[in-house]
Amino acid sequence: MTKRRTIHRPPRDTVAAAGSAVVFSCALGLASVALPLLALDAGYTSVEVGVLTAISGVSQMATRLGLGVVMRVLPDWTLVAMAGAVLAVANVIVVVSATVVPFVVAQLLQGVARACFWTGSQTHVVRGNGSSVRALATVNFMSNAGLLIGPVLAGLLSERSPSYALAVCAAIAAVAVVPTLCLDRLRPFRRPDDRPPGRIWRRPGVSTGCWAGVSAGAWRGLLGSYVPVVLVHAGHAAAVVGALVSVANASSLAGSAIIGRTGRTALARAFAIGTIATGGAVALLGVLAGSAVTAGIALAISGIGAGALQTLGPAIASDAVHPEERGEAIAAAGTFRAAALFAVPFGAAGLVAVLPVSASLMIAGAAIAVPALAVGRLREHLREPPVDGAEHA
Repeated sequence: MTKRRTIHRPPRDTVAAAGSAVVFSCALGLASVALPLLALDAGYTSVEVGVLTAISGVSQMATRLGLGVVMRVLPDWTLVAMAGAVLAVANVIVVVSATVVPFVVAQLLQGVARACFWTGSQTHVVRGNGSSVRALATVNFMSNAGLLIGPVLAGLLSERSPSYALAVCAAIAAVAVVPTLCLDRLRPFRRPDDRPPGRIWRRPGVSTGCWAGVSAGAWRGLLGSYVPVVLVHAGHAAAVVGALVSVANASSLAGSAIIGRTGRTALARAFAIGTIATGGAVALLGVLAGSAVTAGIALAISGIGAGALQTLGPAIASDAVHPEERGEAIAAAGTFRAAALFAVPFGAAGLVAVLPVSASLMIAGAAIAVPALAVGRLREHLREPPVDGAEHA
């Protein structure tokens, strides 16, 4: 009798989390390119594009501020499911009309969708056993895979029209709701009795995770606002712009994969290198944008650093607190990320009003690299044993 080979299949929850991450991120990546292109086609100036993008960051930041409390009432999977539906509605609104009010409403809803998805999905995966870094690296890898596909679709579909691209984006976002129905139904968090006093973001580990989120959020904010604008002004066609943004997202995927294999003792070094590489490459993009090759190299370097920080920030924050506080710690790190997603495009809009775009990107890149100064505090924190047996590697 022939012996049957046992086939090990990934758990349903893992497949569902990966599926929702890929589909939602594909829609988000599509929108990140198509929305600025639609704004430019509708006659908005570069400054106005930055302001509109910043509105999404404000909405995301405000939403994340309350998600720590919300997750003590609602299970995390409901946030992930809601995110796809909200993103679909946001894109439908701007397809119907690209005037100021619908555009602002669409950006506000996109910020809510971003906050709910990233906080809900990241919180969901770190509640299992094992390394938070590896769990987050997996979900971020799948998310970045979707972000890799989305901008390419945006560039190709926008050759017909940015409105058409956003209509397709709305359909993809609606499909993202389906996998979330198969996620494990984990209970809401409970506030621990021995909770330390003070704001959670001030605790060792959580604070550095928040600063990592600042650099990653600033990079993402620029990628969805002034990076496409700079590339368009440099003379690149919509399809080339989409491809170059996808280069950044592809390298971000690589950064997430690399940090997932990094041991606890090397995380401080990875944090410093990631912030400097991300900020330095962004600073150089303004002068390198004229060539697709050099622009692609700069975007690739910045993406690797940002991808590592995107995983490292919430992982350090969640492992530094009680298991029942992980949702709140991830929400705190995400709030700082969202603040940067708002502040950097908004600040760049002010700089562009008085300086060339290339000079504005140099200043923004320098700001992205500043959190590297927190590496000493992170190194001291990592010398201490993980909280409640949590592991970084």
